[in-house]
Amino acid sequence: MSIRLVALASLVAVTALAAGCVVEPARPVVYGPRPAPAYVEVVAPQPPPPMFVENVVERRPGFIWAHGYWRWDGRRYVAERGHWEPVRPGYHYVHPHWEQRRDGWHWRVGVWVAG
Repeated sequence: MSIRLVALASLVAVTALAAGCVVEPARPVVYGPRPAPAYVEVVAPQPPPPMFVENVVERRPGFIWAHGYWRWDGRRYVAERGHWEPVRPGYHYVHPHWEQRRDGWHWRVGVWVAG
């Protein structure tokens, strides 16, 4: 076999091997909590029904009762029962609620606010 033929065969072999290689750009490694999913604005076209009554008889030290609310499912309101939230010293709880604006009723989730 001639040197040219060996060189050509080697070049073909290297090219075939390299064709299967994929080079990916480096990705940064992020440690810690994942970012929260993007907030989705919920706007209902009609007002929520009158608030329903929940009977919360027992008190739980170290917790507050987060009131139930009406959740908009895209077609109608669905009742969601309240739940206990652990107290956060230095914060106060703003209960979930609907706010009326020009374009409809906007949903506001329950949140803890400093102060």
